Amino acid sequence: MDFMSAWIVSPSALPFLCLILGTHAQQAFRTEPRNLTVRMGATAVLRCEVLRASGTVQWVKDGLLLGPQRSLPGFERYSMIGNPKRGQHHLQIEKTLLEDEASYECQAGRSDSSQAIISSTAWIFMLIPPSKPYLMVDMATPWVAGSKYTVTCIAPDAKPMADITLYKDGVELTGAQSFTMSGSKDKLLNTHAEVTVTAVSSDNGRQLACHAQNPALFRPVETTMTMKNEEVLSTTWEEDVVAQKSSSILFLKTRPTDNQAVLCCESPAEVILLGSFTAIEGQDINMGCYATSSNPPVQIRWWLGYKELNTSGEAMEEGDNGGMTTMSNMTHRVSREDDGLKLTCEAFNKGTHFSKTQFDILNVYYPPQNVWLDTPPVSPLRSGTTVRLVCFSTGGNPTATLTWFKNGRAVHDALRQTSFERGVARELILVLTPSDNMATFRCDATNKAKKTISAQTKLKVHFLAVNMKISTKQEVQRQGQMLTLECQSGSSNPQPIIRWSLDTVRFGKAIDPPEFSPKQPAQIQVLEDDMAVIPLLLSANPEEVSCIWLHRRETLVKGDPRLCDGSIYQVLVELSQQAGVIRALLHPLSFSEGSLRFHRSDDNSLEIKNVTRKHAGVYTVKCTNEEGVNQASIMLDVLCSQCQGRERPCGSEPGETADLICVADANPIISGMFTWKWLGEGEVEMGEENQQDESGLLTIHDVTRAHAGLYQCSANNDIAPPATVEVQLVVQCTFSVFILSVTGEHLHVFYCTNKYTCTPSSMPILSCVVKPNLQKGAQWTKVASRGDGTTTAEVVCQAEGIPRVDFSWEKKGVRMDFANPRYEERTVREGSFHTSTVRVVNVSTNLDYAVFSCTARNSLGKTRSTSSSSAQITQILLHRLAKSTSPTTRSLLSGSPASTVVCGKGFVYRWDQSDSFLYVDVFPPGATTFTVTGLQPVTTYNFSVNALNAMGESAYADNNAVLTITTKGQFGVTPASH
Repeated sequence: MDFMSAWIVSPSALPFLCLILGTHAQQAFRTEPRNLTVRMGATAVLRCEVLRASGTVQWVKDGLLLGPQRSLPGFERYSMIGNPKRGQHHLQIEKTLLEDEASYECQAGRSDSSQAIISSTAWIFMLIPPSKPYLMVDMATPWVAGSKYTVTCIAPDAKPMADITLYKDGVELTGAQSFTMSGSKDKLLNTHAEVTVTAVSSDNGRQLACHAQNPALFRPVETTMTMKNEEVLSTTWEEDVVAQKSSSILFLKTRPTDNQAVLCCESPAEVILLGSFTAIEGQDINMGCYATSSNPPVQIRWWLGYKELNTSGEAMEEGDNGGMTTMSNMTHRVSREDDGLKLTCEAFNKGTHFSKTQFDILNVYYPPQNVWLDTPPVSPLRSGTTVRLVCFSTGGNPTATLTWFKNGRAVHDALRQTSFERGVARELILVLTPSDNMATFRCDATNKAKKTISAQTKLKVHFLAVNMKISTKQEVQRQGQMLTLECQSGSSNPQPIIRWSLDTVRFGKAIDPPEFSPKQPAQIQVLEDDMAVIPLLLSANPEEVSCIWLHRRETLVKGDPRLCDGSIYQVLVELSQQAGVIRALLHPLSFSEGSLRFHRSDDNSLEIKNVTRKHAGVYTVKCTNEEGVNQASIMLDVLCSQCQGRERPCGSEPGETADLICVADANPIISGMFTWKWLGEGEVEMGEENQQDESGLLTIHDVTRAHAGLYQCSANNDIAPPATVEVQLVVQCTFSVFILSVTGEHLHVFYCTNKYTCTPSSMPILSCVVKPNLQKGAQWTKVASRGDGTTTAEVVCQAEGIPRVDFSWEKKGVRMDFANPRYEERTVREGSFHTSTVRVVNVSTNLDYAVFSCTARNSLGKTRSTSSSSAQITQILLHRLAKSTSPTTRSLLSGSPASTVVCGKGFVYRWDQSDSFLYVDVFPPGATTFTVTGLQPVTTYNFSVNALNAMGESAYADNNAVLTITTKGQFGVTPASH
């Protein structure tokens, strides 16, 4: 009996697989830890007091146990304080740091008298002040009056983010925009604040200030900078191309304010690029950019495409005419993505706001990506046959150069290389000779990247013996003497058969039935999806042997290829030296063996392509010749990593124990091959992991709702790739045992009731089986619509259940016929929720104002009892709708006869002996009084009122009470106001 069957038909074994532990609430928390916010460097205390503590009390930080000792060794700043005799086990953290921000739990372990208990999770949130802020503003050259400049202040490494305020000479700068970026550590934030400032001449010498503040600071931190301003008088000049000079003339009308002013003339620079723009992928290129003398000196930036590169160094020296030369060096490691991009050097003069650039195209060499061969499909080949070997290569810069080699020596008579859209090709035409048998033909693809990739093949060539010789050691032969003759055959493939004849009399050596070599292997190992070759080492005389391969009593390959339908043959005719003797040999060129996966080679070995685990087992080969039959058995061992998972979540109530089992259908089975992973949010204690042969077991004690969710089991037996299967643990399940099996790409779930009867169902993940639960409430029990034959109403019924829920509908107690075009039904499923919508077209007062009954069923049963039934019924009333006096008409929701519902804030009224209700929206919205008109004289009405907003609707006023009003005679109507 297999593993799955044992679970289903052997209920007596289940208690040994699933242990349910009772709950003994002897320990309890008097005080549980609460969330705490702490400034960095302060002391934090999380409180925990346990009543009747009988188990070991420990603290857990982010799922890590800190230990039972109160000094908490290994955690220098941590300790447990308080009086343990009073159950006080408070966690104290001194000199708090960012790393202390985590989740914490206090837990008391299991004891002989009590289950383990775990407190609610408490978080410590750290408040960290920003480091000293700094200003980013271009002050290398004085500002120019009237120009706009961006002032940026950065407050780094704060938690929470810092608020930045910028000031100029004590006056706050408005219009600043802030954003955050990641800080130097996780959870820390850098705040950037930017503001645009228009420089004025009076700004010279004034102070820029940046203040940064967050809850961790009692007063803000600040940084300052002094502003420098200058005024540009002229930006025009003339060029003398012949003399290679430029000049600028300034006409200045002096003013008293110009006294002691400094006049300065600044000039742009020429830019020269230095270095090689050609490199091999992965190499570093060293480039230089030289800017001639300028005043002020230029700033140099490097660009590759649209990406700015970092410089490795910059130097300035005195140049001509009182200016400065600038030299910038840059080192960049190139990749193939850089090929063809512009490498640009930009020199920018901040004084003249003038820039010059110089660029060149980067050429990156990288090796070919692929190389493959197109070879003859038929093997072996006959000597003298003409064959074509074609080598293809794609990728690389530049395209590859292809070279053919035979046994390591270059072949020079290959055709010229040709190009195609994605690469190159080169063809080698051969007239096969005996020397080509088992020769290695290799094609190398190389280019200027100086890396070679290759592809190679070997050809099997059949050829006749190159020569034959009959000799004797006796120089003189006399009558009656014994004569010894020796026949020597030259090289041939396959091995020749030598026969002797004298005139018409043939001679032969001893004959033997097939015999297997002592070196014949008894077991072959192969990886799944590879090709398995089961060799056949056999000798016989005569050598014509017919072999049949069997696996599980099924014939895989027929012994005589001439019996294969659809085979192609080649007839070879050999002429003997004796006239009139002709021998014809029939050689198969291809076989039709019923399966492309199995193939028999020339030596009767069995080849299995893309072997799978189902091919593992014993293979028997039976070989026959004229003298007898012999057979051998070989075991094929397929190594694989795929697995099938079976999970068994046990324990549906908190405090019980759940076991998850993952069974690997793999080969080999090794120790420690199973690992478990929690796929849900947050952290949970994973439980105990064990392995029993091919099964991995995850045992979770004291299951809580926090353990509910997806778990992943991975099996890795060092045969790539590892296999995984997922299971969902559901707490508070109705049923106790689940089994999940994986077959190919399909999941099959078996859920077992408490009576241990199992029903198969296809589900995407493991889940609880739930009987249908119809949605209740006013909005599901009444629908309003006009009955004039012009409107369409939708009656909606929703149920939650697993497995799939089916709906049936009745109107006035009669099953509805959805072949009627006036009624349409549509069911939509989202997870465990199923929604059935009946669309009523052209609603009629006489035909459709009625009670619609919705029944929900699933495979747990079809009874209609109230408590244990899996079929639930709800009734929905379709009734008339009055026109609202407001400008807009709402789609009304629903209600029950005792609890009606209306959209908006409005009134509902009805008259005696009527099943219908008339709904009126209050207008304007929010009004506290409303007048109802159009009532009949001398008629009693019952009024109800409720309120509605975007979040939902209220119950009806005064506990569903009604206001009963009887109208007067024909002289008037008594309005109902609220």
